[in-house]
Amino acid sequence: MKSKVLFLLALCLFLHTALPAQIRKTAAADDRKFWLSHLDRVCRPVLENLAADKLKENMPVVLSDRIDNKTQRTKVAHLEAFGRTLSGIAPWLNTEGGSKEEQALRNQYRQWTLKAISNAVNPAARDYMQWEGGQPLVDASFFALGLIRCPWLWENLDKPVQREVQTALIATRKTVPVYTNWILFSGMIEAFFCKYGMEYDDVRIEYSIREFAEHWYTGDGMYSDGMEFSLDYYNSYVIQPYMAAILEVINQKNKRYNWYMADFAKITQRYAEHQERFINADGSFPVTGRSITYRGGAFHHLADLAYRKGLPKSLKPAQVRGALTAVIRKTFERSDSFTKDGWLTIGLYGSQPQLGDFYITTGSLYLCADILLPLGLSPEDEFWSARPELWTSAKVWSGQDVPADHALHLK
Repeated sequence: MKSKVLFLLALCLFLHTALPAQIRKTAAADDRKFWLSHLDRVCRPVLENLAADKLKENMPVVLSDRIDNKTQRTKVAHLEAFGRTLSGIAPWLNTEGGSKEEQALRNQYRQWTLKAISNAVNPAARDYMQWEGGQPLVDASFFALGLIRCPWLWENLDKPVQREVQTALIATRKTVPVYTNWILFSGMIEAFFCKYGMEYDDVRIEYSIREFAEHWYTGDGMYSDGMEFSLDYYNSYVIQPYMAAILEVINQKNKRYNWYMADFAKITQRYAEHQERFINADGSFPVTGRSITYRGGAFHHLADLAYRKGLPKSLKPAQVRGALTAVIRKTFERSDSFTKDGWLTIGLYGSQPQLGDFYITTGSLYLCADILLPLGLSPEDEFWSARPELWTSAKVWSGQDVPADHALHLK
Protein backbone atom coordinates (compact mmCIF):
# COMPACT_ATOMS: atom_id res chain seq x y z
CA MET A 1 0.00 0.00 0.00
CA LYS A 2 2.81 2.36 0.93
CA SER A 3 4.58 1.70 -2.37
CA LYS A 4 1.37 2.52 -4.27
CA VAL A 5 1.04 5.82 -2.41
CA LEU A 6 4.64 6.68 -3.16
CA PHE A 7 4.08 5.81 -6.82
CA LEU A 8 1.00 8.06 -7.00
CA LEU A 9 2.88 10.90 -5.33
CA ALA A 10 5.75 10.48 -7.77
CA LEU A 11 3.31 10.42 -10.68
CA CYS A 12 1.63 13.61 -9.48
CA LEU A 13 5.01 15.28 -9.11
CA PHE A 14 5.87 14.25 -12.66
CA LEU A 15 2.60 15.57 -14.02
CA HIS A 16 3.09 18.93 -12.30
CA THR A 17 6.73 19.39 -13.31
CA ALA A 18 8.10 17.43 -16.25
CA LEU A 19 4.89 17.20 -18.27
CA PRO A 20 3.99 20.90 -18.10
CA ALA A 21 7.56 21.72 -19.13
CA GLN A 22 7.22 19.47 -22.17
CA ILE A 23 3.86 21.02 -22.98
CA ARG A 24 5.41 24.47 -22.73
CA LYS A 25 8.26 23.43 -25.04
CA THR A 26 5.80 22.05 -27.57
CA ALA A 27 3.67 25.19 -27.36
CA ALA A 28 6.70 27.36 -28.11
CA ALA A 29 7.65 25.23 -31.11
CA ASP A 30 4.05 25.27 -32.31
CA ASP A 31 4.07 29.09 -32.25
CA ARG A 32 6.92 29.18 -34.76
CA LYS A 33 5.22 26.59 -36.96
CA PHE A 34 2.07 28.67 -36.87
CA TRP A 35 3.98 31.84 -37.81
CA LEU A 36 5.67 30.06 -40.71
CA SER A 37 2.34 28.73 -41.92
CA HIS A 38 0.91 32.23 -41.72
CA LEU A 39 3.90 33.67 -43.60
CA ASP A 40 3.37 31.15 -46.37
CA ARG A 41 -0.35 31.81 -46.59
CA VAL A 42 0.07 35.60 -46.81
CA CYS A 43 3.24 35.91 -48.88
CA ARG A 44 3.12 33.00 -51.32
CA PRO A 45 0.68 34.58 -53.82
CA VAL A 46 2.84 37.71 -54.11
CA LEU A 47 6.25 36.12 -54.46
CA GLU A 48 5.31 33.01 -56.42
CA ASN A 49 3.48 35.09 -59.03
CA LEU A 50 6.13 37.79 -59.25
CA ALA A 51 8.85 35.15 -59.63
CA ALA A 52 6.84 33.74 -62.54
CA ASP A 53 6.40 37.25 -64.02
CA LYS A 54 2.64 36.93 -63.50
CA LEU A 55 1.88 39.25 -60.57
CA LYS A 56 0.19 41.90 -62.69
CA GLU A 57 -1.74 39.18 -64.48
CA ASN A 58 -2.99 37.35 -61.39
CA MET A 59 -3.16 39.80 -58.48
CA PRO A 60 -6.64 41.35 -58.18
CA VAL A 61 -6.28 45.08 -57.55
CA VAL A 62 -9.17 46.09 -55.33
CA LEU A 63 -9.33 49.78 -54.48
CA SER A 64 -10.83 51.62 -51.56
CA ASP A 65 -14.25 53.05 -52.30
CA ARG A 66 -12.73 56.45 -51.52
CA ILE A 67 -9.67 56.05 -53.76
CA ASP A 68 -8.23 59.36 -54.93
CA ASN A 69 -6.77 58.29 -58.28
CA LYS A 70 -7.98 54.96 -59.61
CA THR A 71 -5.64 54.74 -62.60
CA GLN A 72 -2.47 55.65 -60.74
CA ARG A 73 -3.23 53.58 -57.64
CA THR A 74 -3.87 50.54 -59.80
CA LYS A 75 -0.46 50.90 -61.45
CA VAL A 76 1.47 51.07 -58.18
CA ALA A 77 -0.39 48.37 -56.24
CA HIS A 78 2.04 45.65 -57.31
CA LEU A 79 5.11 47.45 -55.93
CA GLU A 80 3.14 48.01 -52.74
CA ALA A 81 2.51 44.30 -52.35
CA PHE A 82 6.09 43.33 -53.17
CA GLY A 83 7.95 45.97 -51.17
CA ARG A 84 5.88 45.46 -48.04
CA THR A 85 6.01 41.68 -48.22
CA LEU A 86 9.78 41.74 -48.63
CA SER A 87 10.32 44.14 -45.72
CA GLY A 88 8.54 41.72 -43.38
CA ILE A 89 10.12 38.41 -44.37
CA ALA A 90 13.64 39.72 -45.08
CA PRO A 91 15.13 38.80 -41.67
CA TRP A 92 13.83 35.25 -42.04
CA LEU A 93 15.29 35.00 -45.54
CA ASN A 94 18.61 36.19 -44.11
CA THR A 95 18.84 33.60 -41.35
CA GLU A 96 19.73 29.91 -41.42
CA GLY A 97 18.67 26.80 -39.57
CA GLY A 98 15.36 25.59 -38.27
CA SER A 99 13.60 22.32 -39.02
CA LYS A 100 14.07 20.59 -42.37
CA GLU A 101 10.64 21.85 -43.36
CA GLU A 102 11.52 25.42 -42.48
CA GLN A 103 14.82 25.25 -44.35
CA ALA A 104 13.08 23.91 -47.43
CA LEU A 105 10.46 26.66 -47.24
CA ARG A 106 13.15 29.32 -46.83
CA ASN A 107 15.12 28.01 -49.79
CA GLN A 108 12.00 28.15 -51.93
CA TYR A 109 11.26 31.71 -50.84
CA ARG A 110 14.85 32.78 -51.46
CA GLN A 111 14.68 31.53 -55.03
CA TRP A 112 11.31 33.15 -55.60
CA THR A 113 12.51 36.44 -54.13
CA LEU A 114 15.67 36.60 -56.24
CA LYS A 115 13.61 36.06 -59.37
CA ALA A 116 10.92 38.47 -58.13
CA ILE A 117 13.50 41.23 -57.69
CA SER A 118 14.85 40.57 -61.16
CA ASN A 119 11.40 40.89 -62.72
CA ALA A 120 10.46 43.97 -60.66
CA VAL A 121 13.47 45.98 -61.91
CA ASN A 122 13.78 44.61 -65.45
CA PRO A 123 12.15 46.97 -67.98
CA ALA A 124 11.63 44.04 -70.34
CA ALA A 125 9.65 41.99 -67.81
CA ARG A 126 5.85 42.01 -67.73
CA ASP A 127 6.00 42.68 -63.98
CA TYR A 128 8.41 45.60 -64.23
CA MET A 129 7.31 47.98 -61.48
CA GLN A 130 6.61 51.70 -61.59
CA TRP A 131 9.41 53.41 -59.64
CA GLU A 132 8.67 57.10 -60.24
CA GLY A 133 6.00 59.07 -58.42
CA GLY A 134 4.62 59.62 -54.94
CA GLN A 135 3.37 56.19 -53.91
CA PRO A 136 6.32 54.42 -55.59
CA LEU A 137 8.65 56.37 -53.29
CA VAL A 138 6.83 54.85 -50.32
CA ASP A 139 7.06 51.29 -51.50
CA ALA A 140 10.50 51.55 -53.03
CA SER A 141 11.57 52.41 -49.50
CA PHE A 142 9.97 49.23 -48.12
CA PHE A 143 11.80 47.35 -50.87
CA ALA A 144 15.06 49.06 -49.85
CA LEU A 145 14.37 48.23 -46.20
CA GLY A 146 13.92 44.59 -47.16
CA LEU A 147 17.31 44.56 -48.87
CA ILE A 148 18.91 46.25 -45.86
CA ARG A 149 17.41 43.60 -43.59
CA CYS A 150 18.58 40.77 -45.85
CA PRO A 151 22.18 41.10 -47.07
CA TRP A 152 21.89 37.52 -48.36
CA LEU A 153 19.57 38.71 -51.11
CA TRP A 154 21.82 41.54 -52.23
CA GLU A 155 24.90 39.32 -52.20
CA ASN A 156 23.14 36.65 -54.28
CA LEU A 157 21.68 38.92 -56.95
CA ASP A 158 23.44 38.85 -60.29
CA LYS A 159 25.48 41.98 -61.01
CA PRO A 160 23.19 43.16 -63.84
CA VAL A 161 20.19 42.86 -61.51
CA GLN A 162 22.03 44.83 -58.82
CA ARG A 163 22.60 47.60 -61.35
CA GLU A 164 18.91 47.59 -62.29
CA VAL A 165 17.97 47.81 -58.61
CA GLN A 166 20.23 50.82 -58.26
CA THR A 167 18.70 52.45 -61.33
CA ALA A 168 15.17 51.87 -60.05
CA LEU A 169 15.90 53.36 -56.63
CA ILE A 170 17.74 56.36 -58.07
CA ALA A 171 14.58 57.14 -60.04
CA THR A 172 12.74 57.81 -56.75
CA ARG A 173 14.94 60.86 -56.09
CA LYS A 174 12.76 62.84 -58.48
CA THR A 175 9.97 62.77 -55.91
CA VAL A 176 9.95 65.37 -53.14
CA PRO A 177 8.48 63.68 -50.05
CA VAL A 178 5.53 65.07 -48.14
CA TYR A 179 6.57 66.84 -44.93
CA THR A 180 5.57 63.90 -42.71
CA ASN A 181 6.90 60.39 -42.15
CA TRP A 182 7.52 60.45 -45.91
CA ILE A 183 10.90 62.08 -45.39
CA LEU A 184 11.98 58.75 -43.89
CA PHE A 185 11.14 57.03 -47.18
CA SER A 186 13.77 59.12 -48.94
CA GLY A 187 16.16 58.57 -46.04
CA MET A 188 15.71 54.79 -46.20
CA ILE A 189 16.60 54.60 -49.87
CA GLU A 190 19.78 56.60 -49.24
CA ALA A 191 20.57 54.29 -46.31
CA PHE A 192 20.36 51.36 -48.75
CA PHE A 193 22.91 53.05 -51.03
CA CYS A 194 25.12 53.69 -48.02
CA LYS A 195 24.94 50.12 -46.73
CA TYR A 196 26.04 48.61 -50.01
CA GLY A 197 28.86 51.03 -50.78
CA MET A 198 27.21 53.28 -53.37
CA GLU A 199 27.10 57.05 -53.50
CA TYR A 200 24.38 58.37 -51.24
CA ASP A 201 22.86 61.71 -50.30
CA ASP A 202 23.79 62.70 -46.74
CA VAL A 203 21.29 65.55 -46.79
CA ARG A 204 18.23 63.33 -47.33
CA ILE A 205 19.32 61.20 -44.38
CA GLU A 206 20.19 64.15 -42.16
CA TYR A 207 16.85 65.79 -42.90
CA SER A 208 14.85 62.69 -42.08
CA ILE A 209 16.60 62.04 -38.77
CA ARG A 210 16.97 65.64 -37.54
CA GLU A 211 13.31 66.54 -38.00
CA PHE A 212 12.16 63.67 -35.83
CA ALA A 213 14.98 63.88 -33.30
CA GLU A 214 14.92 67.63 -32.75
CA HIS A 215 11.44 68.82 -33.72
CA TRP A 216 8.86 66.06 -33.76
CA TYR A 217 9.36 64.12 -30.54
CA THR A 218 6.22 64.69 -28.46
CA GLY A 219 7.08 62.75 -25.29
CA ASP A 220 6.40 59.40 -23.62
CA GLY A 221 7.98 57.40 -26.44
CA MET A 222 6.12 58.89 -29.41
CA TYR A 223 6.84 61.24 -32.31
CA SER A 224 4.34 63.34 -34.20
CA ASP A 225 3.89 62.51 -37.86
CA GLY A 226 4.91 65.93 -39.10
CA MET A 227 3.86 69.16 -37.45
CA GLU A 228 0.83 67.76 -35.62
CA PHE A 229 0.38 64.67 -33.47
CA SER A 230 -2.17 62.05 -34.55
CA LEU A 231 -3.36 59.15 -32.43
CA ASP A 232 -2.63 56.38 -34.88
CA TYR A 233 -0.05 53.63 -35.42
CA TYR A 234 2.40 55.53 -37.62
CA ASN A 235 5.09 55.43 -34.94
CA SER A 236 4.95 51.69 -35.61
CA TYR A 237 3.98 51.41 -39.28
CA VAL A 238 6.92 53.59 -40.32
CA ILE A 239 8.54 56.09 -37.98
CA GLN A 240 10.40 54.14 -35.31
CA PRO A 241 11.33 51.03 -37.37
CA TYR A 242 12.58 53.27 -40.18
CA MET A 243 14.60 55.45 -37.85
CA ALA A 244 16.12 52.36 -36.23
CA ALA A 245 17.24 50.94 -39.58
CA ILE A 246 18.60 54.23 -40.92
CA LEU A 247 20.47 55.04 -37.70
CA GLU A 248 22.00 51.57 -37.59
CA VAL A 249 23.29 51.78 -41.17
CA ILE A 250 24.74 55.27 -40.86
CA ASN A 251 26.29 54.71 -37.44
CA GLN A 252 28.01 51.59 -38.76
CA LYS A 253 29.40 53.77 -41.55
CA ASN A 254 30.56 56.87 -39.66
CA LYS A 255 28.93 57.03 -36.18
CA ARG A 256 27.28 60.31 -37.18
CA TYR A 257 24.22 59.80 -34.96
CA ASN A 258 25.79 58.29 -31.88
CA TRP A 259 24.76 61.47 -30.07
CA TYR A 260 21.11 60.41 -30.34
CA MET A 261 21.27 56.71 -29.64
CA ALA A 262 20.85 56.79 -25.84
CA ASP A 263 17.65 58.83 -26.05
CA PHE A 264 16.41 56.87 -29.05
CA ALA A 265 16.81 53.60 -27.18
CA LYS A 266 14.69 54.93 -24.31
CA ILE A 267 12.05 56.20 -26.74
CA THR A 268 11.80 52.94 -28.69
CA GLN A 269 11.63 50.85 -25.53
CA ARG A 270 8.91 53.02 -24.07
CA TYR A 271 6.85 52.82 -27.24
CA ALA A 272 7.30 49.04 -27.20
CA GLU A 273 5.71 49.06 -23.75
CA HIS A 274 2.77 51.03 -25.15
CA GLN A 275 2.43 48.62 -28.04
CA GLU A 276 2.43 45.54 -25.85
CA ARG A 277 -0.24 47.09 -23.62
CA PHE A 278 -2.38 47.98 -26.66
CA ILE A 279 -2.86 44.27 -27.36
CA ASN A 280 -5.98 43.05 -25.60
CA ALA A 281 -6.34 39.66 -23.96
CA ASP A 282 -7.99 38.25 -27.11
CA GLY A 283 -5.43 39.73 -29.53
CA SER A 284 -7.61 42.65 -30.60
CA PHE A 285 -6.37 46.23 -30.30
CA PRO A 286 -7.80 49.79 -30.48
CA VAL A 287 -9.21 50.62 -33.89
CA THR A 288 -7.83 54.13 -34.10
CA GLY A 289 -6.23 56.23 -36.81
CA ARG A 290 -5.72 55.76 -40.50
CA SER A 291 -4.28 52.70 -42.28
CA ILE A 292 -5.92 50.32 -39.83
CA THR A 293 -6.31 47.78 -42.65
CA TYR A 294 -2.59 47.03 -42.33
CA ARG A 295 -3.76 44.61 -39.62
CA GLY A 296 -0.75 43.26 -37.67
CA GLY A 297 1.47 45.86 -39.35
CA ALA A 298 0.28 48.08 -36.50
CA PHE A 299 2.89 46.21 -34.41
CA HIS A 300 5.77 46.59 -36.84
CA HIS A 301 7.73 48.40 -34.13
CA LEU A 302 7.17 45.84 -31.38
CA ALA A 303 8.14 43.04 -33.78
CA ASP A 304 11.19 44.98 -34.93
CA LEU A 305 12.43 45.63 -31.40
CA ALA A 306 11.94 41.96 -30.53
CA TYR A 307 13.93 40.99 -33.63
CA ARG A 308 16.68 43.48 -32.72
CA LYS A 309 16.73 42.07 -29.17
CA GLY A 310 16.15 45.57 -27.89
CA LEU A 311 13.04 45.01 -25.75
CA PRO A 312 12.95 46.78 -22.37
CA LYS A 313 13.46 44.72 -19.23
CA SER A 314 9.76 45.12 -18.50
CA LEU A 315 8.87 42.93 -21.50
CA LYS A 316 9.93 39.31 -21.64
CA PRO A 317 10.46 38.07 -25.20
CA ALA A 318 8.02 35.20 -24.60
CA GLN A 319 5.22 37.54 -23.57
CA VAL A 320 5.79 39.58 -26.71
CA ARG A 321 5.67 36.36 -28.72
CA GLY A 322 2.37 35.55 -27.06
CA ALA A 323 0.96 39.00 -27.74
CA LEU A 324 1.99 39.07 -31.39
CA THR A 325 0.74 35.53 -31.93
CA ALA A 326 -2.61 36.58 -30.51
CA VAL A 327 -2.73 39.55 -32.93
CA ILE A 328 -2.01 37.33 -35.92
CA ARG A 329 -4.66 34.82 -34.89
CA LYS A 330 -7.25 37.51 -34.18
CA THR A 331 -6.76 39.53 -37.34
CA PHE A 332 -6.92 36.47 -39.58
CA GLU A 333 -9.39 34.19 -37.84
CA ARG A 334 -12.15 35.11 -40.30
CA SER A 335 -12.06 33.29 -43.63
CA ASP A 336 -13.04 36.45 -45.52
CA SER A 337 -9.67 37.98 -44.69
CA PHE A 338 -8.63 36.32 -47.96
CA THR A 339 -10.22 35.97 -51.37
CA LYS A 340 -10.96 32.47 -52.64
CA ASP A 341 -7.61 32.65 -54.47
CA GLY A 342 -5.68 33.60 -51.34
CA TRP A 343 -5.21 37.35 -51.74
CA LEU A 344 -5.75 39.74 -48.83
CA THR A 345 -9.04 41.64 -48.58
CA ILE A 346 -9.46 45.19 -47.33
CA GLY A 347 -10.32 45.11 -43.65
CA LEU A 348 -9.01 44.52 -40.15
CA TYR A 349 -11.22 41.63 -39.06
CA GLY A 350 -12.30 40.03 -42.28
CA SER A 351 -13.55 41.96 -45.31
CA GLN A 352 -14.42 45.52 -44.20
CA PRO A 353 -13.98 47.78 -47.23
CA GLN A 354 -15.29 50.87 -45.44
CA LEU A 355 -12.12 50.83 -43.31
CA GLY A 356 -10.05 51.54 -46.42
CA ASP A 357 -8.57 55.03 -46.65
CA PHE A 358 -8.31 56.94 -49.93
CA TYR A 359 -4.93 55.39 -50.75
CA ILE A 360 -5.66 51.76 -49.85
CA THR A 361 -5.38 49.03 -52.48
CA THR A 362 -4.87 45.28 -52.35
CA GLY A 363 -1.13 45.90 -52.39
CA SER A 364 -1.21 48.23 -49.38
CA LEU A 365 -2.47 45.45 -47.12
CA TYR A 366 0.76 43.46 -47.23
CA LEU A 367 2.34 45.69 -44.61
CA CYS A 368 0.83 43.09 -42.29
CA ALA A 369 3.94 41.01 -43.10
CA ASP A 370 6.07 43.24 -40.87
CA ILE A 371 4.71 41.57 -37.76
CA LEU A 372 6.75 38.52 -38.87
CA LEU A 373 10.20 40.06 -38.26
CA PRO A 374 11.03 37.85 -35.24
CA LEU A 375 11.16 34.85 -37.56
CA GLY A 376 14.63 36.21 -38.29
CA LEU A 377 15.64 34.98 -34.83
CA SER A 378 16.90 31.43 -34.44
CA PRO A 379 14.42 28.84 -33.11
CA GLU A 380 16.83 28.50 -30.17
CA ASP A 381 16.55 32.20 -29.32
CA GLU A 382 14.67 33.01 -26.12
CA PHE A 383 11.90 34.67 -28.12
CA TRP A 384 10.97 31.25 -29.55
CA SER A 385 12.31 28.77 -27.01
CA ALA A 386 11.12 30.24 -23.70
CA ARG A 387 7.94 28.92 -22.14
CA PRO A 388 4.75 30.82 -23.05
CA GLU A 389 4.05 33.99 -21.06
CA LEU A 390 0.89 36.04 -20.82
CA TRP A 391 1.10 39.64 -21.99
CA THR A 392 0.01 42.59 -19.87
CA SER A 393 -3.68 42.76 -20.79
CA ALA A 394 -4.06 39.00 -20.52
CA LYS A 395 -2.47 39.12 -17.07
CA VAL A 396 -4.56 42.02 -15.79
CA TRP A 397 -7.87 40.75 -17.13
CA SER A 398 -7.27 37.33 -15.62
CA GLY A 399 -6.81 38.89 -12.20
CA GLN A 400 -3.03 38.90 -11.96
CA ASP A 401 -1.27 41.76 -10.20
CA VAL A 402 1.22 43.66 -12.40
CA PRO A 403 3.37 46.77 -11.87
CA ALA A 404 1.72 50.10 -12.63
CA ASP A 405 2.61 51.90 -15.85
CA HIS A 406 4.52 55.21 -15.85
CA ALA A 407 5.41 57.75 -18.51
CA LEU A 408 8.91 58.31 -19.90
CA HIS A 409 10.57 61.65 -19.16
CA LEU A 410 13.84 62.13 -21.01
CA LYS A 411 14.94 65.24 -19.12
